[in-house]
Amino acid sequence: MDVLRWIDPPDGPALLLLDQTRLPGEETVLVCRDVPAIVAAIKDLAVRGAPLLGIAAGYGVALAAALGEDVAAAARTLAGARPTAVNLARGAERVLRAHEEGRSALSEAHAIAAEEAEASARMATHGLELVPDGGRVLTHCNTGALAAGGDGTALGVVLAAHRAGRLKMLWVDETRPLLQGARLTAYEAARHGMPHTLLPDGAAASLFAAGEVDLVVLGADRIARDGSVANKVGTYSLAVLARHHGVPFVVVAPTSTVDLTARTGADIPIELRDPGEVTTIAGQPTAPLGSPVYNPAFDVTPGELVTAIVTERGVISPVNEGTLAALGDRLR
Repeated sequence: MDVLRWIDPPDGPALLLLDQTRLPGEETVLVCRDVPAIVAAIKDLAVRGAPLLGIAAGYGVALAAALGEDVAAAARTLAGARPTAVNLARGAERVLRAHEEGRSALSEAHAIAAEEAEASARMATHGLELVPDGGRVLTHCNTGALAAGGDGTALGVVLAAHRAGRLKMLWVDETRPLLQGARLTAYEAARHGMPHTLLPDGAAASLFAAGEVDLVVLGADRIARDGSVANKVGTYSLAVLARHHGVPFVVVAPTSTVDLTARTGADIPIELRDPGEVTTIAGQPTAPLGSPVYNPAFDVTPGELVTAIVTERGVISPVNEGTLAALGDRLR
């Protein structure tokens, strides 16, 4: 499954993207031959997931360079396409810097993709240690190959547990309003033959109460210096439920998602999306015309509710400003 692929001349330069808005019904490839097409794909969620956004942004800057366009302007446009996922801006800025230093923008974009794939493999190894034998794991949104390089972040850990014979059940929140869990995570789980069950987001509380969850594993779009985690809206609710029921709550994210310039979760910008995502389904109205809508794409979970953060460099626990600062020291 090619989620993202660069093609060179004579067929390119172009970036091929699997259109995730059409999954699971059909696998359609978008051929992006200019930066506006990539920006549109990002805003429309045809490509999504923090690490994959960083990769896409890097290739977008490389495409601008290949076309002889204003590379700095392209980087700014790509970085601003979605505000919460820090990888998006970092990928664009990193490839822009390479271009400005006289290095190959495309080689730098390839390097980002390779590094994220390697990070996924390392996170899977570290995170596997946290999954109990016969584990019943709850996840939210989508964090597999459709969201990151390699096998993914949180779903990469779950896949490793499945391959090791340690996964009894993957509980998949449908993830309203755009159903990334139902459309994408269940799709990936089925492709890998994982035992999985889809549930409405509102059913998670009863699942915890019934003692059916051993571990919550999900990803992140940005992690602040105090350990606060911005992730798909609904994550904070799961963290509160997990704490109440004594269930470990684990975040899996590469160090490229850690933003030490954001002191607390309040410093993380939260994207507000189109009200139509809430008031319609498949073009059909589900609410009275003109109903006011609050549609944040993400929420922020305080670090004290996070049992551990798994990165490619190891497991961070407890999660607080001191442990995140120590990670920052290792990144320098």
